[in-house]
Amino acid sequence: MDYMSRPAKPIRIINRSLILIIALTGLALGACTDHSAARRTYVLSTGTTGGTFYPVGVALSTLVTAQQDQPFGLTAISSAGSMENVKLMRDNQAQFSLVLGVFAAWAWNGEGPVRTPQTYLRSISAMWPNVEHFMLLSRLVKNGTMMDLNELDGERFVIGARNSGAEQTGFYLFDALGIDSERMTLAYMGYGAAASAIQDGNIVGMNVPAGAPVSAITRAYAQMGSDITLLEFSQNELDAINSRERLFDHYTLEPGTYPYQEQAITTASSSNVLIVRDDVDDEIVYQLTRMLWENLATLQEIHSATRSMSLNEALRGVAVPLHPGALRYYQEQHVEIPDNLLPPENSAP
Repeated sequence: MDYMSRPAKPIRIINRSLILIIALTGLALGACTDHSAARRTYVLSTGTTGGTFYPVGVALSTLVTAQQDQPFGLTAISSAGSMENVKLMRDNQAQFSLVLGVFAAWAWNGEGPVRTPQTYLRSISAMWPNVEHFMLLSRLVKNGTMMDLNELDGERFVIGARNSGAEQTGFYLFDALGIDSERMTLAYMGYGAAASAIQDGNIVGMNVPAGAPVSAITRAYAQMGSDITLLEFSQNELDAINSRERLFDHYTLEPGTYPYQEQAITTASSSNVLIVRDDVDDEIVYQLTRMLWENLATLQEIHSATRSMSLNEALRGVAVPLHPGALRYYQEQHVEIPDNLLPPENSAP
């Protein structure tokens, strides 16, 4: 039976997140009065469309735009990820960004791939855990841990998109674990392209750090099932990646997180962080921080990665000092503020 002769089927709603985003967008369009047209619009840089930064960033920007009484708007844009986001903020092409927590620490301190301290950065909140997803074709898996990557002999492995947080943290983890990247042929792609490439047989594995579940991994599992494996982090491997600074914790992907995943997978995670330029007005940042936490339930409906977020954990894994606007909100909510997160202008002499 060809496509045109198939009996018609009733239309089903299969993506609740999409419905929520459409509804929020409708509210935002309805809010486009003369008053809102005069509002300043800020840019929030996120990540690749196959990851978690982008859909959550779009949802957050839509929530902001839908608020008619706010003096600002927010537009989310896709990017290569954390490295590019820091550059966009440095050049004031973006005023807000989602970045890996480890990358925020590097940028603030001038370490790792960021050679110069980015002193204009301020933080707003920790977001959801950034979960390490190192995927490999099952035929190449020996013990199921990260050290299997050290056995690749010329095979093509995607480390991430160029200038992305995935690329830089991938190399950081390889270095800490003693994995020789020169033994493999490295490829550079975004998450969605990498998922297609492993299904097409063009690569043997990929590095996809993101909030779980991430759509690129879901798609790969749905198509390939047991032919692919997510590698685990042993305790020794976790200790090794924390040898310089404690940035990572074990993270359990419960059965059913991904299609055909019947067993729990123990990987590693670190915090993602929402950051802002220090020259954004205090009131703007205060209102964005308030909207983030007061609309958390809506964000949690859009992407399950945000279900791990809570106000009590708002500063977990944050290394960059808070923006004064965010500090004001947390003080109102009686959140304990570590001394190292006080804005420089609020720090004791």
